[in-house]
Order: sequence, then C-alpha cells, then structure tokens
Amino acid sequence: MSNENKTHYRKAFNSPYLSSADIVEPTVLTIKCVRLEKDQTKKTKDSFNTAYFIEQNIRDGEKLKPMILNATNSRTVKGLTGSAFIDDWNNLPVTIYVEDKVRFGRDYVEGLRISIEPPRLTKPELVPDSVNAWARAIQACKRDGNLDAVLEHMVISDEHIAMITEQAKNVD
Repeated sequence: MSNENKTHYRKAFNSPYLSSADIVEPTVLTIKCVRLEKDQTKKTKDSFNTAYFIEQNIRDGEKLKPMILNATNSRTVKGLTGSAFIDDWNNLPVTIYVEDKVRFGRDYVEGLRISIEPPRLTKPELVPDSVNAWARAIQACKRDGNLDAVLEHMVISDEHIAMITEQAKNVD
C-alpha cells in the first residue's frame, strides 16, 4: 500500500493549516495570495504570513488548506519572487515537500518546506534519442491513430510527429 492511501497520525489533530500530514510527496501548488493573519488555531495571538492556493483540493475529495509561511519558507518565497513584499507573491507556483528534521524548540519534527528551485512547469520534449519514450509514442500512435495522448504530456516538433506517424505505419 502506498503512503498516499494511508492515514497520517497527525490527521487526528485537524489543523486548519496545511501540514506534513497532508503532503505525501513533493507537490506543486500555486500561491494565490499571502495575507498576514492571526493564528486560526487560537493557540497564540501571533500573526502569520498565510499562503492561500489557487488549487482547491490537495487530492480528490480532500480540500486544500492554507499554509503558514514560517521564516524559512518566507525567505524562500522572497528568493523565488525577488521581492520581500507579500503583496508580490501572488500567482507563484511552488513545490512543497516534507523535511524530516526541522528544529521546533528543543525537538526535531517533520515540517513543510518550499523548494528553492522553481517547479518545472514545461512538458519535456520528445526526441528520437529518448528511446523508450519514442517507442511508446509510436505504439500510442499506432493504437490511437494520433498522438493526442502523448501530446498531453510531451512537446513534439512537427518534424518528429511526422517521423513517429511514419514509423507507426511500419510497426507490426
């Protein structure tokens, strides 16, 4: 059973914020906006940089919560945008992942981190040197009569589309 279908023990605490219990693998999300807001857990009277996301669900049927941007994650977003102002952090795609050993007081806990690298949002290009992917594209073209399914995941030049289409005709 993959971790995606398992229940993390921290789900029982029902935080109003995104937590390490919600992220099972690095996840690309788009920051809609960041607001300076009072703690919704009411455990403190502190205000936090709180990121809201364009995406509505983290997984099918599971609503995406806002994320508190601690000092480390705020500095990362500042680095990604080139701006120290939260008003300039709108519509920013980021990769969120879980780091196993984040210092929290005297303890080390799992914590959410935003990758310092911008997420790769472009599709990879299919070229003949990508032997396995090229062969799968030929099979898909033969099976479907077109490359529509492949084009959802990859960029293919017109020249390479013609080559794949021709090669698909010759496959037995």
